[in-house]
Amino acid sequence: MDKRWSKLLDQHIERNENCVLVTILSTKGSTPRAIGSKMLVTKEASQLSIGGGHLEYEAIDIARNKLASGDDKPLIKGFSLGASLGQCCGGHVELLFEAFIEHKQCVLVFGAGHVANALVPILGQLPCQVKWIDNRNELFPKTVPENTQCISAIDIETQVQAIPNNSYALVMTHDHQLDQRICEQLILSQQCNFIGLIGSQTKWKKFKLRLTRKAFSEQQIAKICCPVGESSLQGKLPMEVAISISAQFIKYYQAQSSCNLSLVSSEHQ
Repeated sequence: MDKRWSKLLDQHIERNENCVLVTILSTKGSTPRAIGSKMLVTKEASQLSIGGGHLEYEAIDIARNKLASGDDKPLIKGFSLGASLGQCCGGHVELLFEAFIEHKQCVLVFGAGHVANALVPILGQLPCQVKWIDNRNELFPKTVPENTQCISAIDIETQVQAIPNNSYALVMTHDHQLDQRICEQLILSQQCNFIGLIGSQTKWKKFKLRLTRKAFSEQQIAKICCPVGESSLQGKLPMEVAISISAQFIKYYQAQSSCNLSLVSSEHQ
């Protein structure tokens, strides 16, 4: 039996490249490959084979649908090679689809000031994807963590329109009015699970008043956390604030992971 699949799978995982491992679980009658035959499918390619023909095309399509939807639950599906797929061998095959998908929280950092420059290297060591956005390209450092994409945009609040679902947003630009416009866009987009705003209690009182005057509801306004950061960690130095924000983010994604594990556990009871 071809053992290359194990090495190939390890390579995809090391490169953080999502993939689906397709395995023949059982067979009846005449089939092109034996039980245990495997195929690896990524977004753009497939490796190894479970027999070729329509069976393989169908399996690749199912695997890529799982990748596109982020569905990492195992799937077992049967195929009648003659009746449903028109293959001459005419047997029956049962396939197991195992998706290896790395779910990373998308963190949006609006602003490239002192706190952001202290914060992004910390986020670079955490399980997330960072989109770092500012209209002052010269403030981005020459090197950034591998998980970070620097986005230079003249109207940075317009970047809200392209953010992924369930994002985690941190608003810390050099301009309070710009901060408010970004917060307004984030609330209206409904794409964020968390909106953190840097600033003092005085700044937040002014923001709440302005948002209320613009007819934002109490429920909408409550989506913003200001001052952002772990309240038990005090300090005003950029690194102190960055560590406080990082601690709050760590608590958030760990709570999300615990919730997801509880859901998986309850589904299997």
